[in-house]
Amino acid sequence: MATRMDLDGRPIKPITICMIGAGGFIGSHLCEKLMSETPHKVLALDVYNDKIKHLLEPDSLPWAGRIQFHRLNIKHDSRLEGLIKMADLTINLAAICTPADYNTRPLDTIYSNFIDALPVVKYCSENNKRLIHFSTCEVYGKTIGSFLPKDSPLRQDPAYYLLNEVTSPCIFGSIEKQRWSYACAKQLIERLIYAEGAENGLEFTIVRPFNWIGPRMDFIPGIDGPSEGVPRVLACFSNNLLRREPLKLVDGGQSQRTFVYIKDAIEAVLLMIENPDRANGHIFNVGNPNNEVTVRQLAEMMTKVYAKASGEPSLDSPTVDVSSKEFYGEGYDDSDKRIPDMTIINKQLGWNPKTSLWDLLESTLTYQHRTYAEAIKKSIAKPSAS
Repeated sequence: MATRMDLDGRPIKPITICMIGAGGFIGSHLCEKLMSETPHKVLALDVYNDKIKHLLEPDSLPWAGRIQFHRLNIKHDSRLEGLIKMADLTINLAAICTPADYNTRPLDTIYSNFIDALPVVKYCSENNKRLIHFSTCEVYGKTIGSFLPKDSPLRQDPAYYLLNEVTSPCIFGSIEKQRWSYACAKQLIERLIYAEGAENGLEFTIVRPFNWIGPRMDFIPGIDGPSEGVPRVLACFSNNLLRREPLKLVDGGQSQRTFVYIKDAIEAVLLMIENPDRANGHIFNVGNPNNEVTVRQLAEMMTKVYAKASGEPSLDSPTVDVSSKEFYGEGYDDSDKRIPDMTIINKQLGWNPKTSLWDLLESTLTYQHRTYAEAIKKSIAKPSAS
């Protein structure tokens, strides 16, 4: 492998990375990238390894020996500190991050995203190890624009919706709106990491993903996830399309979101890994402001893309409206619009996303159709036990 250079023209030295949550959607893509394009070693920690099995065996793979899987739950495993000590860098991807859980399992959500992350931060700080911590764009909460009067001309001004890592406030709903339990736990761990940096010199980078999309994302209920589970919007819609059901639009699908392709986002993470001088001490938005749509527009677009990918005609009534209370339960609340300001990541790492919304949906839905269509047909055909 030719010597690779960082952004400042210096040779990149091979490092060992302790990746917590390596078996998930983001972890699996990051492991692939690290194995195929870099000389780095990965200690892959997770409870499951289905999404990275193709990287672990057979032994004849060109990167055999550079990735080791350790099956552990960071909640209660004495091996965690030893594995962090063995590495130069720890990347923490572990989290509960499905909105349906935020108000139905708020305690699990708070424990998983704050309490369980504490030892990771502590061990990195005490052992002088660098940390890249995955947070969420949810920490911004509601936008300033959402508080303007409905008829205010200022609602057209993007400045009221653009979310900047340094200047935007974090605005959450009331305590009874338990949907904010996730964002609040994530914000508090960010504040703790930032404080460790300020007081104890912890070298850290915080990543705020804005809806990363691609193959292996989330789960399809009843096939590779709990049958009663509710994954995030894109996987919910995929599940409906695969089962030929109408797509459920919560509260009319008026919320706006931006989506970024997983492979573009992983490029950004690799730049953070390999350019510590430019990434340390920073919080980075990683999203694609050009791919902004309402959830209703997303549903319409996905219906068209899936018809093309599967060769099956769309339903006569492709969408159905449901209330958030009916879909998510009591205590749900939402943020209206989230647009990432890309100034900081652009200045520090020169990163820009490339993939259009249509292309990333085509890649994702083609993969999902190929992977799940047969399994779903079988599950539907099976007579249920009476």
